[in-house]
Amino acid sequence: MNLMSAIGKMGKGYAPWLLFITQILILLHFSACKVPAVIVFGDSSVDSGNNNFIPTIARSNFEPYGRDFLNGNPTGRFSNGRIPPDFVSEAFGIKEAVPAYLDPAYTISDFATGVCFASAGTGYDNATSNVAGVIPLWKEVEYYKEYQKKLRAYLGEENANEILSEALYLVSIGTNDFLENYYALTERRCEFPSVEQYEDFLIGLAENFFREIYDLGARKISLTGLPPMGCLPLERAMNILEFHNCMEEYNNLALEFNGKLGWLVSNLNNDLPGLQMIDANVYDIFLQIVKNPSDFGFEEAKTGCCGTGRFEMGFLCDPKFTCQDANKYVFWDAFHPSQKTSQILSNYLIEKHLVMFL
Repeated sequence: MNLMSAIGKMGKGYAPWLLFITQILILLHFSACKVPAVIVFGDSSVDSGNNNFIPTIARSNFEPYGRDFLNGNPTGRFSNGRIPPDFVSEAFGIKEAVPAYLDPAYTISDFATGVCFASAGTGYDNATSNVAGVIPLWKEVEYYKEYQKKLRAYLGEENANEILSEALYLVSIGTNDFLENYYALTERRCEFPSVEQYEDFLIGLAENFFREIYDLGARKISLTGLPPMGCLPLERAMNILEFHNCMEEYNNLALEFNGKLGWLVSNLNNDLPGLQMIDANVYDIFLQIVKNPSDFGFEEAKTGCCGTGRFEMGFLCDPKFTCQDANKYVFWDAFHPSQKTSQILSNYLIEKHLVMFL
């Protein structure tokens, strides 16, 4: 029995001591770690279940999602198992899974070492979050401010501020702005006739977001750009005229936008004292996996494990029509990578970009 389990059996009469000892253990953890917590903003690529607690169809808290998770239960992660923030948190010796901020099963003692504010279906653009009625990025920041208040009340001003400045902030967002908004609806295309104009609009929104969380205390930030969007099974399924090959238009867009994000990262690092922001671009390694799946131990890269693997995700992902072994698939559903792919991408991210924080 570990220390926390033993304390938990002491009963309600020991609640004040339990709280005190828990705080001591957390502070000991912080003093021993260069990165005491992992804090997450973004979309479904990093959402650990916040959408479970809002009225939206963009959810995955049901089978077969989560079947390979730590306890085999669906958590709201758009995966058969864990997602990149979980693997990063584990690599930094913190914990195996980063909890969703809106999940009432967790408290500030859990969030003190890692918390996720991400919402599946969101984007830099508020109009993107409106598509599926999910949490806009500005609201993720509001939840972060609320979290800061709770953390300061729990650990004290000085300790909380140290955690907030030393924490690693993982940000993964942007795909929905293009695939679920700009190319799917007409409003933004009327406002921004060229996609390059819309890209620049998003870069402006991204800059405002990063400056805001910097002002709130964030100093170590990892920004993941766009994946090769044209190779997502859903996009390939719709690319009939090119025999379901990757949509190069979308891939080229991702490369162009990632280049602008890299420029933004460089500018912010030069402009904001003490900022250590990383352009954690995984486009190339993701494309390698898709183009040469057998090199990474996969058998299928064109379709997902769920259903036909071409269109299904969310509520359309039926357990009765899902593959037996998701480890053979690069993608879990028509839009999201499998747990195995997420682990490969996370290992690459850690070894190439985040090692400076270890």
